[in-house]
Amino acid sequence: MKLFRSRRFDASPKHRQVYSAYEIAYSTVDLLAAVLFIIGSVLFLDKATVHVGTWLFIIGSVLFAARPAVRLARELHLSGLGDGKTDHQHADQSAQS
Repeated sequence: MKLFRSRRFDASPKHRQVYSAYEIAYSTVDLLAAVLFIIGSVLFLDKATVHVGTWLFIIGSVLFAARPAVRLARELHLSGLGDGKTDHQHADQSAQS
C-alpha cells in the first residue's frame, strides 16, 4: 500500500467525495489554528490577557499538530477504498450479466 499517490483522489467518485471531505477538515483545522495564533498574539500584548493568550497558543499548536494527522487519515481512507478500477470492473460485469 503506497500512501500519498498524487492521483489517488481521482480514482472514482467515492475517492473524490472522501478526498473533498478531508480537504474541508484539513482547511478548517488550518484556519482555526491560524486564527487562534493571531488572537493569542494580540492577547500577549497586555499582561492581563497573557494567560488566555497562552491557552490559545496551546490549542492552536494542537490544531497545527492535527493537520498531518488529518492528511494521514485521508490517505489511509483512500488507500482502503482501493484503486477504483475494481468497482468499475464489477459494475461492468454486473451490467453484462
